Amino acid sequence: MRLKNKSALITGGTSGIGLATARLFIAEGARVAVTGRDESAFERVKAELGENALVLKGDVRSLKDMRAIAAELKEQFGGLDIVFANAGWAFPSAVNDINEDLYSEIMDINVKGVVFTLQAVLPDLREGASVILNTSFVAQTGQHGISLTAAAKAAVRSLARSWSYEFLDRKIRFNAIAPGAINTPLISKWGMSDEWVRDRKAEFAEAIPVGHMGKPEDIAYAALYLASDESTYVVGTELVVDGGASQL
Repeated sequence: MRLKNKSALITGGTSGIGLATARLFIAEGARVAVTGRDESAFERVKAELGENALVLKGDVRSLKDMRAIAAELKEQFGGLDIVFANAGWAFPSAVNDINEDLYSEIMDINVKGVVFTLQAVLPDLREGASVILNTSFVAQTGQHGISLTAAAKAAVRSLARSWSYEFLDRKIRFNAIAPGAINTPLISKWGMSDEWVRDRKAEFAEAIPVGHMGKPEDIAYAALYLASDESTYVVGTELVVDGGASQL
């Protein structure tokens, strides 16, 4: 019960990495609020997570939405010990295919969303709180067709360092997790055929040194470490969980 009596917020927590992390945090004793935009999933998520979870609708790109969520959490939890700014979006595109809509979508969800999440919850973060930002291994590589997502995640990595220094006086720790190719619903949301999705996943697995894609739980366990008191001496770092893809 490494998170006993702690309260956590996980953005983008109704599927994939966020949902797996919510399950683990609850199993370790935390009360957890997850946010999402797809209300059709809320009842299923509530049933899965149980009575120690809140499922809240909100778009991380909207400061109004995030402030409303923060107000609800203030009422329900009193304060926050853990924030996992997990909500994000990726879409492959060559530089000449990037238009204004795609640029705004990727930058706003990945960067603005992290900034607005922190702004909204900052007054309610307890001393010693842990804030975890979701980056990506692609920010450390030079892969084709993913430059915009890589740039957005590199910006988030920088935020983890800057905010770590900025909030030392409140003993709030900021760290990042850089997932590799994780088998989540994300790639299925790109609008491609099932066959295309299967082929891409097979390609991802072949390119990873350990020989397979990661599971959402692989990231959840990394988040648990950074959320717990076991990592109180870990500040401003990025934990890469990618099967060796960016390291070997």
